[in-house]
Amino acid sequence: MKKSFTLHDLPKEERPRERLVKFGEQALSVQELLQLILGRGIAGESVAVTAQKLLAQFGGLQKLVEASIDELSSIKGIGLAKAAQIKATFEIGRRLSTQAPPYKSKELTDPEKVYRLIKSKLKDYHKEHFYIIALNSRNYSIAEVSIGSLNASIVHPREVFAEAIKNKAASVIFVHNHPSGDPEPSEDDINLTKRLIEAGKILGIEVMDHVIMSENDFFSFKNKGLI
Repeated sequence: MKKSFTLHDLPKEERPRERLVKFGEQALSVQELLQLILGRGIAGESVAVTAQKLLAQFGGLQKLVEASIDELSSIKGIGLAKAAQIKATFEIGRRLSTQAPPYKSKELTDPEKVYRLIKSKLKDYHKEHFYIIALNSRNYSIAEVSIGSLNASIVHPREVFAEAIKNKAASVIFVHNHPSGDPEPSEDDINLTKRLIEAGKILGIEVMDHVIMSENDFFSFKNKGLI
């Protein structure tokens, strides 16, 4: 009888838990995150297969979030206990997303508060992550626009301002990280910022700042008089 594949058949560094510890949770696929929630599979079926079946059965993460306990536990390998684990995990995420933001919109004129806000979200410092903070008079939204390579992030004004337009923002702040640890802007950073400022003028959206951050420091275009 052929032996069933399990996570222990993978090299240790390729297993979800080890990858999460080394690279952060953002580096894992949805299927890998589900594997960690489920913990283990059943006789004759690895947890990787069970997680894959869950996503396939419900057609993606959103439908999985909406599934009931009965619907989840009807899947082979997902009993009531695991179904409850899944629902509890998603509910924690939902409650977190509805909590009041740590800062008010007007406080984000302070680059240090912008730095702290994004630092709390950024776990992977190995690649460049480009964020837009879209602000209006009452609140703000944060969207990750792109994830780049180790030394460059591909950003297009169309994707950048889509979030601002969707949220009827009057102004925006851009934030991205430098994996090198040096937050000083490169020539590409300066040119990109100029390009985005011009695009913002056409759209009637003010670019308030561009904050470049490392793990322990940041650079503000506004503070340096570059905006």
